[in-house]
Amino acid sequence: MASPRPARPLSPHLSIWKWGPHMLVSILHRVTGDGMALVGSLLFVWWIAAVAGGKESYGWFLKLFTLDGGPLTPLGYLFGIGLTFAFFQHMMSGIRHLMLDTGAGYELRSNKLFAQATLALSIILTMAYWAYLLAGK
Repeated sequence: MASPRPARPLSPHLSIWKWGPHMLVSILHRVTGDGMALVGSLLFVWWIAAVAGGKESYGWFLKLFTLDGGPLTPLGYLFGIGLTFAFFQHMMSGIRHLMLDTGAGYELRSNKLFAQATLALSIILTMAYWAYLLAGK
């Protein structure tokens, strides 16, 4: 007869882990990478198709995202700022991961600090980039 399996501990679940900035940054890294790939690619293909479709289809595309080819519409700002933040967040998180690959930053205190810096710098860089863009108009 087969003996009963010994009781083994279950794998830890997310509900028992204490959330921290390092977890948020890690998840955001995946989300921003996928978001840029999916949303950015779809917008780019849509733009190319609109250009290839002629003046009317390109005009419709521009009307959706800009006001008469000038300032952005709220939808244009949403996609523009969203993709810009995704780019800077993914870049800063990639730099953090590169540093972690060297073996530095695994101590709890420095890991938390670098994760918080990743979030702060991505927000600051996004704001600075859009301030530069809007100041030129």
